[in-house]
Amino acid sequence: MAKGSLHSQNIIACIWDFDKTLIPDYMQAPIFKEYGIDEKLFWKETNLLPEYYRQHGQTVSKETCYLNHLLSFIRNGPLKGLNNACLRELGKKLQFYPGLPDFFDAVKSHVTRKPEYVRANIRLEHYIISTGLGEMIRGSAIAPFVDGIFACELIENPPPPYFTQQMEMPIETDFEISQVGLIVDNTIKTRYLFEINKGSNKIPDIDVNASVAEDERRIPFGNMVYIADGPSDVPVFSVVKRGGGRTYAVYDPVNMEEFAQNDHLLQAGRIHSYGPADYTEDSSTSNWLRLHLDKICDDILVRQQNSLKVNVSKAPRHLPRKNQESNPETDQQTDLFQGEG
Repeated sequence: MAKGSLHSQNIIACIWDFDKTLIPDYMQAPIFKEYGIDEKLFWKETNLLPEYYRQHGQTVSKETCYLNHLLSFIRNGPLKGLNNACLRELGKKLQFYPGLPDFFDAVKSHVTRKPEYVRANIRLEHYIISTGLGEMIRGSAIAPFVDGIFACELIENPPPPYFTQQMEMPIETDFEISQVGLIVDNTIKTRYLFEINKGSNKIPDIDVNASVAEDERRIPFGNMVYIADGPSDVPVFSVVKRGGGRTYAVYDPVNMEEFAQNDHLLQAGRIHSYGPADYTEDSSTSNWLRLHLDKICDDILVRQQNSLKVNVSKAPRHLPRKNQESNPETDQQTDLFQGEG
């Protein structure tokens, strides 16, 4: 870290996708089960919507379609009454892959197990960047172990037209989701990667689009590990890998198609490695992640040592008079005296 640097760059970020990475299924499944909706039909219709709109001369994104289709189900009855409180409650029903959420705390402890890591004040933060629903993630068992969640947000009580001219707002008692507040797609995910990188998520005064020197960023890409399930995460994989971070893909151990997808990503140079979505202590995935967290910790130590050499000058020492032989014993004592006070 150079003199006057904004951040010490001793923080490591594990950044996670959610669906098919931390949980085996799509997080919306408990919603459909709770309301008795055919999940396969919902996703079939969602996938058909872009072509439906294209035939009507309109262009839409896939993520917009899925969120708007949810709103249609709310507005037209099948999901009537769905609100953010319901989403949080349904988030409690999400089932995680083996080893979670305990693994999140375990790796935080892992980077503080060596005295030299503690002296360097190295610590780890977990972030989730998902195209799913933020409220469901916040209601899930993983939420207490996470330092930040970036996901789609839904609004249930938007202000009416001319609300700035109304003295009193009507009191709503029957809250229901009616608008999309935030869309996260596989490309927008990279925006939140840069927020974590520059520290915009911690210091709002730092705009994500502001120019920030690499050595002034809160968490450099080299301190990041991105874990996700497949091809849809290629934009984030690319940014992290190009920036010197680690990239790792996971697959459901019983799904050979996912295994093949991950192997293709490896052969194409998109990721550093892949393994089963098993986060128990002795699994290959947890071993790989701990190994590379150690390497990042060691890289941080090297940077700190190099920074000391550059920024800290040697203390002045006694110099012998001309033609006077140097006495190592007295020179050493003089150095010690100069270090006092």
